[in-house]
Amino acid sequence: MLQPKVCYAAKALSRVVTSGDGALSVRAMARATGVPEPYLAKIVHDLARRGLVSTRRGVGGGVTGPRGRHIRDVTLYDLCLALGDPIVETRCLIGEDECSDQRACPAHAFWSPQRASLLEFLRSTTLRDVAAFEGRAPRARRKRK
Repeated sequence: MLQPKVCYAAKALSRVVTSGDGALSVRAMARATGVPEPYLAKIVHDLARRGLVSTRRGVGGGVTGPRGRHIRDVTLYDLCLALGDPIVETRCLIGEDECSDQRACPAHAFWSPQRASLLEFLRSTTLRDVAAFEGRAPRARRKRK
C-alpha cells in the first residue's frame, strides 16, 4: 500500500491535471480533495523542491506542472521516489536486508515477480490516469432531513 502522503499528492495533483494549463492553489486542491491544507502544502513544497511541480505565489499563482513536462505525465513512481515511499526501495519481503538471486530469502521466488509487476504499475500509472479515476468517483450524497 502506498503511504498516505503519496495518495494525497496523487489525488490533489489530479485536480491540477483537470484544471487545464492554469495554476491551482493548494487551498483549492485541499478543499476539493479533503486533504488537510497545511499537510498538503508541505507535500507540495517537497514535490517542488524535487522538481515534480512548479509553484508560484501571489495572484494567479498556485501549483502547475514541472518545467518542460506536463503534470499529467508525472507517474505514481515519480511521486513515490520524491516523497520517500518505501514501496520503491529494494528490500526483502520478510526482512530489512536486500535479498538477491545469490542470497535469496524464502520469499524471494514469490516476491521478485510481484515486486517487478508493482513497480511496472507505478511507472506506467500517471496523474492523467488518477484524474480520470477521480472524475468518475461518485459525489457525496447530501444528508436529507
